[in-house]
Amino acid sequence: MRRRDMLKVLGGAALALPFYELLIGSPSARAAAGQARRVIFFYFPDGIPGASQNGERSLWHCQGSERDFSLSECLGPLGRRRDDCVFFNGLSMGGTDAGSHPGGAKKLLTGVDGGGGESIDRFLARTFGAQDPHRMIYLGAMANHNGASGDKHVSYDGPGHTIAPEDNPMRAFERIFGQAPAPGSGGGQAPQAAPSTRATVIDGVLAEMHDLRARLGQVDKARLDAHLESLREVEQRIKANNVNNPPPVQDTRCDQWRLDPSGLNEGVLYDPGHFPTALKLQIDLMVQAMACGLTRVGTLQASHHTSELIMSRFADSEMYDPGYDMRSHQASHYGASHNRGHREFRDFVLQRRWFVAQFTYLLDQLAQRPEGDGSMLDHSLVWLCTEVSDGNTHLHDDMPFVLGGRAGGAINTGRLLQYGWRPHSDLLVSIAQAAGQNIQNFGWNSSGGLPGLLA
Repeated sequence: MRRRDMLKVLGGAALALPFYELLIGSPSARAAAGQARRVIFFYFPDGIPGASQNGERSLWHCQGSERDFSLSECLGPLGRRRDDCVFFNGLSMGGTDAGSHPGGAKKLLTGVDGGGGESIDRFLARTFGAQDPHRMIYLGAMANHNGASGDKHVSYDGPGHTIAPEDNPMRAFERIFGQAPAPGSGGGQAPQAAPSTRATVIDGVLAEMHDLRARLGQVDKARLDAHLESLREVEQRIKANNVNNPPPVQDTRCDQWRLDPSGLNEGVLYDPGHFPTALKLQIDLMVQAMACGLTRVGTLQASHHTSELIMSRFADSEMYDPGYDMRSHQASHYGASHNRGHREFRDFVLQRRWFVAQFTYLLDQLAQRPEGDGSMLDHSLVWLCTEVSDGNTHLHDDMPFVLGGRAGGAINTGRLLQYGWRPHSDLLVSIAQAAGQNIQNFGWNSSGGLPGLLA
């Protein structure tokens, strides 16, 4: 059969792609030892205090050798997770639009110098996560503040077209699990999913696939039978997910979920004082959805570039000062020197430490959940990223990236990898490879992935 005819018969790319990969024998369609079971992208805005214009050393990038290195001041909150991470020096997003926040946001997940193209999370959603109940989950915390759209968002489903994340944890919970969490309840029972019309779509595709089976050879029939079996399982899960039946998730961790939205409602969702609560709930929700097997790809977006988030209103944080409003983007323009006498610089360092602490919290939540021969963190890959390097210059070189998790043995952690100069698109290639995707290029100037990253 011609490829075009086969895709037409299969009735849509969403269900056609996994089967087509089976026909051509793609490794992405098969489970493999030593690969990540899930991938999470964690974005924070406005860069870091990198090497200053006056030549002072970056307060983010680590110093030392591959195994013998020290964490920087900004990365200090990651201390207890140092050996669960890989740190990078020398990765560049390319020269196009260098000095620009929007230009950096366009490149970050797409790997395209100058922007444009599908982002890596969307690529993984339609390959790695294609048969999951949710191909991917995109959650934000004040990521849509002040009507943010376009390049304020980092997830692209095609050239120039971003997707908006869900900023409301309560609405996100209902979309993912099918019911709203009761304020103050803290959960305590298995979530229940709402009915879905996707079952009727699968019914139709199953019928078309049975017709297709009669036109295939014996080898391809066997492959199609295996794919039909997996589709029937999805069909049964969807049809079983109604208000009278709990979702047929086998993992007992789904009986112990917790999401307490007390104190957070539509009226305060964009109040900066409630930002820490909203982000924590989104992290908890992401981890729980993955623990329940509802998705394997997730993106968490904390605010957006050139952020007006007033971080001095974060109670119980290092930068808390209710009498002074200090915004993320405002603090990022701290000047040409690392002058601790300037309020902007001092607060910028504290703000970056706070975001690193939230990333650490995410890693902790994964590490606390047993899985297989280790924890969820051992089988996960979590990328901490932002759209520019130094917040004052907005450059796109020596990007401040950190990977957490061992990706099921695909990555040896506790290392500092220094490349001198290397396109960050190679990191995107390696992330996809760690998730079992047999690709050699993604975005701009990539060439097989980052040397030395994968085990």
